[in-house]
Amino acid sequence: MPGIASAATAVLMAYVADGTSTIRIGAGGIMLPNHAPLVIAEQFGTLESLFPGRIDLGLGRAPGSDQVTARALRRTLQSDADEFPQDVMELMAYFSDASRQPVRAVPGAGLDVPIWILGSSLFGAQLAAALGLPYAFASHFAPAQMLQAIALYRSTFRPSARLAKPYVMLGFNVFAADTDEEARFRATSMQQAFINLRSGRPAQLPPPADGYLERIGPQEKAMLDAVLSSSAIGSPETVARQLHAFVDRTGADELMITSQIFDHAARLRSYEITAGIRATGAAKAPENLAADIAG
Repeated sequence: MPGIASAATAVLMAYVADGTSTIRIGAGGIMLPNHAPLVIAEQFGTLESLFPGRIDLGLGRAPGSDQVTARALRRTLQSDADEFPQDVMELMAYFSDASRQPVRAVPGAGLDVPIWILGSSLFGAQLAAALGLPYAFASHFAPAQMLQAIALYRSTFRPSARLAKPYVMLGFNVFAADTDEEARFRATSMQQAFINLRSGRPAQLPPPADGYLERIGPQEKAMLDAVLSSSAIGSPETVARQLHAFVDRTGADELMITSQIFDHAARLRSYEITAGIRATGAAKAPENLAADIAG
């Protein structure tokens, strides 16, 4: 689908892991209805074998595209998102040394690959809580049920061998620059992309546009206010203040930072500013800040 980044996630993660030495590499995420659990177990078992202790596996329920593409990816007409809980448990079983599965994942069996449940609704929160897994909410583009999902996950969480207490990661957009004015300008690329997508005109991320917000109507502005409410736009001081407020409001254990900025150098600068905020403690940011590098 135009406007949606697609890649062979495991291949991309291997490339990133091979070019680094200490950072964790996570899938954010694998849309499990598109894949056979055994294939994912073997792919991520291979990654964990090559880069021990550095691989995270995030699992989503949505097909992530239109139905025609979903069928082409899975090539199984019986595939159904309602089977997601069973698929997750099957995948977890492949990583177990004591699995009763008739087929073993090699590599994969016996490897401790951290598994996350991803979601943008209450379904994922319930599943993550029931299985005792960490939960990541897509608040960077679908924040409507964020607080409700967090509360549900924390209140119904069941400790497991994988996780003793609830752990929440939240998606958060950052458009950071040296000045508020430049940051607002850089953010117009993402604003245009959302309006295009929600208007049935998906396209690649466009260049920033001067005065974009002044040229759109109140309905489009309201849409952006809702969809991008989990965002920080501005100078280092402004972003630090907005990050602080978001973490205070949500109690997030970890943030997945995404900066969809058209110019590559400006995007890197945004990440540098955000990392500086974390390093100096200028905001009450969680201990862990992750960049959105795999989708």
